[in-house]
Amino acid sequence: MRAYERLLKYVTYSTQSDESVEVNPSTKRQFELAHALVEELRALGAADAECSESCYVYASLPASPGCEGAEAIGFIAHMDTSPDFSGEGVKPRVIPDYDGGDVELGCGRTLAVSDFPHLPSLAGRTLITASGDTVLGADDKAGIAEIMTLLELLASRPHGPVAVCFTPDEEVGRGVQGFEPGRFKARAAFTADGGPEGEVSWENFNASAARVHIRGFNVHPASGKDTMINAAELACRFAASLPADDTPRQSSGREGFYHLTNISGGCGEAELGYILRDFDFENLRRRERALLDAAAKINAEYGESTVSVEISLTYRNMAEKLLPEYRWLIDLALDSVRSATLEPVTAPTRGGTDGAMLSWRGLPCPNLGTGGYAFHGPYEHITAEGMDRCVEVLLGIVERMRQCSE
Repeated sequence: MRAYERLLKYVTYSTQSDESVEVNPSTKRQFELAHALVEELRALGAADAECSESCYVYASLPASPGCEGAEAIGFIAHMDTSPDFSGEGVKPRVIPDYDGGDVELGCGRTLAVSDFPHLPSLAGRTLITASGDTVLGADDKAGIAEIMTLLELLASRPHGPVAVCFTPDEEVGRGVQGFEPGRFKARAAFTADGGPEGEVSWENFNASAARVHIRGFNVHPASGKDTMINAAELACRFAASLPADDTPRQSSGREGFYHLTNISGGCGEAELGYILRDFDFENLRRRERALLDAAAKINAEYGESTVSVEISLTYRNMAEKLLPEYRWLIDLALDSVRSATLEPVTAPTRGGTDGAMLSWRGLPCPNLGTGGYAFHGPYEHITAEGMDRCVEVLLGIVERMRQCSE
């Protein structure tokens, strides 16, 4: 079975995670896919496949005869889809011999070349989209499908041991919260959770989240002189005090940003939510201090308890843990990409991955592309051929791990 055929099956499972729920998994529906994957893993030769109480699927494929001395390698992907857009009732569309032009998705939405200039490069392939009203779910069910297809292909090839884990809740930042290293039978791994085929990422943002609470003093506006403190107005002032050209709209490459994710409230109280991103950890700390300084200036004018800021560190740049000790793991992936006749895509990831958090927990885990584009929204798309190439990359990694033991 080709990887895209598995993807078409997996996306019919609704697996959105929920950031408002603190337990792991955040949604019980993720168990439905997890249990189905356990059964499929067992059919593919992973007799020890199981689903934990926290909805983590663990499995391992023993080495083929004569390859028992090879070092194990692991592959990880996540089952949940983003809560940013509906993942309920996904109806994938398969477009053979795509012409490289605009595609009417439905619901008044068009997958347009003007918005996605890479589309002409996909001409001649089998394009897969959703129907305009949901995500497709290739993030990250494409990664799962490619790992499963890898296991199927290994049945007829010599290989060392392979470990697998499928996680819940990656999209809400808790993908490794319930990960149990003792149940994962490899000391090094890759997440398959990226963009175009050939992508190999070993560097990602450092990330913080901030919650800014503003307490106003609400009196009748007719008698508000020198007494009213309008929390909503101070929220606007707080936001305006940060650099206007230092946002996601103005940043790319290795540039970080402040991102105002939400703002709410009125005269009596207001709240702002921010995420802060930077590849350099000291620059991330500088951004955090900028929020504290903005609060301090308002408090100096209106009182010490007017503005409070809560900051939490979300994840760190995995490059600090992977380099230089695990450069061999990165080179392994790059060589496998080239063997699949692809040009490696090595730009740093402007986000975070389960692999980043696992690397900081002691499991080195760079990230691999899965062939998809435009994740987290109705324009998500992927090609069958791109997924095939990603499977080739996974096969190359397993083959090189086996050769290293000879």
